[in-house]
Amino acid sequence: MLRIGVDIGGTFTDFCGWREGETEVISLKVPSTPPAFENGFRQGFERLLDRLKPAENEAALVMHGTTVSTNAVIERKGPKIAFFVTKGYRDLLELQRMGVRNPLNIFERRTKPLIERAMVFEVDERLVRGGTVRHEVNETEVEDLARKAVEAGAVGFAVALLHSYANPEHERRVAAAIRRVVGSDVEVSVSSEIWPRIGEYERAIVSVLNAFVRKRMNEYIGAVEDYVAGRLPGSQLFVTRSNGGAMAASEARHYPVHTLLSGPASGVTAVQYLGKALGERNILTMDMGGTSTDISLLRDGEALTSNSAEVGDFPVVMPVTGIEAIGAGGGSIAKIDGGVLRIGPTSAGSYPGPACFSRGGNDPTLTDAYILAGYLPDVLLGGEMKLDKDAARRAMAPIAEALNTDTLSAADMCVAVASSNMVAGVLPYLARQGVDPEDLTLLVYGGAGAIQGPLLAAELGIKRVLVPSTPSVFCALGGLVSELSHDVMETVHGQDVDGFVIASKFRALREKAEDWLTRQSSSDRLISTTFECWAEMRYLGQSFQIDVRLPDVSINQADLSAMEDVFHQEHERIYSHADRGATVEFVDLRMRVKGAMSIPEPVAPKSTIAGDAVKSTRPMRFQGRLYEAVNVYERARLATDQNVIGPAVIEQAEATIVVPPEFTASVGPFGAIFLTRS
Repeated sequence: MLRIGVDIGGTFTDFCGWREGETEVISLKVPSTPPAFENGFRQGFERLLDRLKPAENEAALVMHGTTVSTNAVIERKGPKIAFFVTKGYRDLLELQRMGVRNPLNIFERRTKPLIERAMVFEVDERLVRGGTVRHEVNETEVEDLARKAVEAGAVGFAVALLHSYANPEHERRVAAAIRRVVGSDVEVSVSSEIWPRIGEYERAIVSVLNAFVRKRMNEYIGAVEDYVAGRLPGSQLFVTRSNGGAMAASEARHYPVHTLLSGPASGVTAVQYLGKALGERNILTMDMGGTSTDISLLRDGEALTSNSAEVGDFPVVMPVTGIEAIGAGGGSIAKIDGGVLRIGPTSAGSYPGPACFSRGGNDPTLTDAYILAGYLPDVLLGGEMKLDKDAARRAMAPIAEALNTDTLSAADMCVAVASSNMVAGVLPYLARQGVDPEDLTLLVYGGAGAIQGPLLAAELGIKRVLVPSTPSVFCALGGLVSELSHDVMETVHGQDVDGFVIASKFRALREKAEDWLTRQSSSDRLISTTFECWAEMRYLGQSFQIDVRLPDVSINQADLSAMEDVFHQEHERIYSHADRGATVEFVDLRMRVKGAMSIPEPVAPKSTIAGDAVKSTRPMRFQGRLYEAVNVYERARLATDQNVIGPAVIEQAEATIVVPPEFTASVGPFGAIFLTRS
């Protein structure tokens, strides 16, 4: 049995492959092919199979991370959707939460909804708080509304009625009435089926986003699934999801909203996998690709989770791996704005890409700055991709002229601005988590992570940087080692609950979680199953809540005081304060199920290269200073007892590692590179 991890980014598509019973993990990357990302998938998949050499009738489990749903939301490219709401709430998507993102900007506007007001239809029904029926649904009227929606051009439907988190019956009846008109083949996204939490706007957005990306995801995943099944009969396709786990492709086609942070979450899963093997328990992750840079945090070996995220202009209030965007990517374009040098947010993407890619791009990007500063070689991907330094110099010339300097200094300034932007994002993030940068190890990955990451660590005061053996395909590795994972929840806000009630509700949630797991894959592929109990809790009167992992023993013993004590401890850790005499309120209960399958053990990559690790020297710039002859090392030739004194660069086929001044690099377990600040 083969296991394959895939991650599609805006610039490259990455692959990792492994055969059960073996130790070697094979990785490669190919250029992405937007907007037809499936073409890049096929090209890379065929190249990977050429190296894996599957036996006759050998099947594969393919874990696929995708940006298809994310891009559809960001670009607002989706079909016409009809949205059904409770009568009197037609302007729900327009009003949102009343506020604007930047109240200090007098020109700030609310986010434009994905659905125009003319496509919002009011259903004459009403539930009151707690789910009690005040006014029943008239399904004949709903059918009439569905016909009007079809006449208006609707090809997808979303339903979010008031208080459906407490009683989903009205939403089910509305969905059934719509299907009687439009047929069972037309997708209807029902908020209480996707994520039944309190908050009408948040549930509405989840159902709308699901309906908006469903058609595109269904087409894309269907095409990939058919290709994999035809290429390797008996194989199964899974899609990685925002909570760091994975789900069957059939589930992803129905509920694509769970895949909106698919790729970045897979990277954090890989960090958790490697961190556990290395004994690193407190890690700041940095994933820098061609378009953006994301960070996350592992505390005590566990990835932080969040119950809210943003995709494009919209909130996604669902359990996700806690990831925050902090800056630009390698393809981000440098420009002068009002006399100030800025990096991003516009990206050159994969095509035309940075100027040095020689694909028609003329704008100066961060990658062009890297090659001019001396960080990048003249070729990438083991010689497959040549870089044009002269083209990078020409693209950077207008920036240099505007700054009244030369192109090399301008490139150095671009790198410095990128680092400063990231510092401005990282420090508040760590402060909100109550974490000191000096207590963390920075683990960098992504195509540009090992270049910019060490420079960022020098700015933050982080003394230890970890570069995995395959940093540029790390998110694909995350897919390779991910587990099947799902969350089910129930809102208990406003209910009188004690330890026995909570324990009873968790037992019911566990049954739902087990039922989900049985639908994903055959049980013989699972080697273990685990369940986690979580609760959103707050002090009575607080306007926000904290997500807390409840100990299994407190649930088994129905010990309410033990549950509350965990909340007090977490509140004190984050805010340096806990009121143990105050009343604690439960808002939501959540059960997470994880089904683990066979994964490879971490091993150092094979190397057949011997000889001197220093392959050449070249000039490089660091923080305004030129170093005339900096050593360039071949990663595969580094001995385990060899120290690389910065400034230096370590190169491998798919990544470049910058060792800044005052840092020393050495090879650690599993082929990882550790950079330590002296």
